[in-house]
Amino acid sequence: MNQILDTHTLIWFLNGDDRLSLKARLSIENNQGNNFVSIASIWEISIKLSLGKFNFNRGFKSFLELIENNGFDIIPFTFQHALIISSLEFKHRDPFDRLIIAQAIAENCTVVTKDKEIEKYDINTFW
Repeated sequence: MNQILDTHTLIWFLNGDDRLSLKARLSIENNQGNNFVSIASIWEISIKLSLGKFNFNRGFKSFLELIENNGFDIIPFTFQHALIISSLEFKHRDPFDRLIIAQAIAENCTVVTKDKEIEKYDINTFW
């Protein structure tokens, strides 16, 4: 299964945080498809780090290396994603999540998320 990790899912997985559900952790670790990370998550984390809203003791570069070392593929932002975003209903206003939703639609992926707002869209999610 191809799946996109929501930003909190990515952070919790890489930090070994017990807020990540066992189902989500096992799905990421044992996935036979691709585990994707949206460029939106990278952008969101970099902003939160610069604002002091998130702390990653090993530094942002180490965080990016962890993403790579875990075999996650980064999904870039494309024109197709922008077109999908432009047609999404405003059930959820978070711009980072809206890009993740658009990418899930375009790339036919399940979103691994605890966010109930994302579940309002016609996409596959699980936690």
